[in-house]
Amino acid sequence: MLMQTHEARLSALREELKRRGLDGFFVPIADAHMSEYVGEDAQRLRWLTGFGGSAGSAAVLLDKAAIFVDGRYTVQVRDQVEERLFEYRGVPKDNPANWLAENAGEGAKIGYDAWLATPGWVRSTSAALEKVGAKLVPVDGNPIDAVWQDQPAQSDAEARVHTDTHAGRNAQEKRAAIADWLGEEKLDGVVLSALDSVGWAFNIRGGDIAHTPVTMAFALVQQDGTAQLFIDENKVGPELKQHLGNAVTIRPRSEFESALGSFEGKRIALDPEYGVAAIAQALEEGGAKVVETRDPTILPRAIKNEAEIDGHRDAQARDGAAVSRFLAWIEAEAPSGEVDELTAAAKLLEFRSVDGGLKDTSFDTISAAAGHAALPHYKVDEDSNITIPPGSIFLCDSGGQYIGDERAGTTDITRTVWVGSADGKAEPSAEMKDRFTRVLKGHISIARAVFPEGTTGGQLDTLARMHLWEAGCDYAHGTGHGVGSALGVHEGPQRIAKTTGSQGGTMEPLAAGMICSNEPGYYKAGEYGIRIENLVLIEERAIENADEGTWFGFENLTWVPIDRALIDIDLLTPEERDWVDHYHACCREILKQRVAETGDERAADWLERHTQPL
Repeated sequence: MLMQTHEARLSALREELKRRGLDGFFVPIADAHMSEYVGEDAQRLRWLTGFGGSAGSAAVLLDKAAIFVDGRYTVQVRDQVEERLFEYRGVPKDNPANWLAENAGEGAKIGYDAWLATPGWVRSTSAALEKVGAKLVPVDGNPIDAVWQDQPAQSDAEARVHTDTHAGRNAQEKRAAIADWLGEEKLDGVVLSALDSVGWAFNIRGGDIAHTPVTMAFALVQQDGTAQLFIDENKVGPELKQHLGNAVTIRPRSEFESALGSFEGKRIALDPEYGVAAIAQALEEGGAKVVETRDPTILPRAIKNEAEIDGHRDAQARDGAAVSRFLAWIEAEAPSGEVDELTAAAKLLEFRSVDGGLKDTSFDTISAAAGHAALPHYKVDEDSNITIPPGSIFLCDSGGQYIGDERAGTTDITRTVWVGSADGKAEPSAEMKDRFTRVLKGHISIARAVFPEGTTGGQLDTLARMHLWEAGCDYAHGTGHGVGSALGVHEGPQRIAKTTGSQGGTMEPLAAGMICSNEPGYYKAGEYGIRIENLVLIEERAIENADEGTWFGFENLTWVPIDRALIDIDLLTPEERDWVDHYHACCREILKQRVAETGDERAADWLERHTQPL
């Protein structure tokens, strides 16, 4: 009989821990590749607790348990997880290691899955537990898997070739560059464990994880340029075998761990952020020297080539037409009071799906009405779904994965719009317009920024916030993240955000070819939220009479009109008004024909009206 309640599941886990002689266990949202999004078979935290967010963890002892989430999920965790079963804890103020140290007794054995934890996490948690006489112990097989009776099977989606036309660079060249790097660093090989790194280095894509077109695989690349790809055999067809060529040995994924034991005396690179502890442990047990260093694919993957940039531009135009049709639909239908959040998200997917190049959404659509819009990472479901109230703000953050015949790209866009009333009399408040316009001013400040070589995202972040700061306001998320090329919608190493102790990419110098989001926001708890997000490409800028050196600016990639009803024109400078007018003129030029070809006359009219000068 299946366990239906989370109380029964927690009880079953505790019985399994007792059977194994363990006093506790750590439960992250993670897979063996440290992916942002994980497959259904890896959703162990959701199965155990009910929490459906994309980031979080739990610590379970035999008599108590706690769940740890960041500020994005403070409300969601209380809606989905029973407090009588799990204490609510907020990170970074609290963390599982300290909680376990405070609550586990002397001599306690705390289990963890070494395939779901990084070496750094193991070191820090072990140190915290050792201070109180407790011990961190790797488990042989995840105990949740032992009690999860209807755990989904791993995806068996076939891997597919990502053509040189899409990639702009063939896989042999990429792996030769990795081999050159290994030689320069005096390394014998590197483990590629991040799925997007494997996808990039071998020019392959797949369908194993929702929203990110990757295939489950590990890779080992050696200094002579040869490589081993560890992937389930049922995923590899004749076309992929031919694509990979003789320099790549295809081996079953099940042989990966044992293969790590064959590098005695060799120096093997492993990225400490994506390489899990089990990989490091297997290498060391086989006599290899593990060198923790950044995955050599990360920076070249972030710096897009011309084919990838062209693919992004094409994808943004395709996406812009679909989102414009959706916003025209919202403007016409939502004032009736009969459109709910789920219906809106489904309608947007319908508009996007008209394009045959759409392979998936790039993340779960954030379709957020009224107070829900104040939750930056809100995810609508049957329980949370509400009708979009007439006379309110509606926020939609969404994206698509487009892989056409010749071009491929990943999109991410947020638009915040005013939903009027059926009688046409409802107007946004002065405060709403003030906050929206300050967010817009921050967005424009980033879009217009010019900066010298060596500038980091942390240095630019203040530009997006300064107009909100003037009014005593701020937002708790970053201003911009990197974006992949038909890969992850969130990609490093660059980031535009406040500089913190952990840095998190904010200290990475921005370089030409990198793509970032530009998404300042404002959130009034329980009432409304605002975010304006475009993607931008970093490009070199020629500046007359500039100092010596290289200078950069941003090329805008996203083209969808910004809601004029929420703009307080008096708060904009003449330069900012010119920016909005020019942006809208470009939207009209880029999207007019695409929208017209759909035959959607309402959207064509909407586009014309919403791109007029302020």
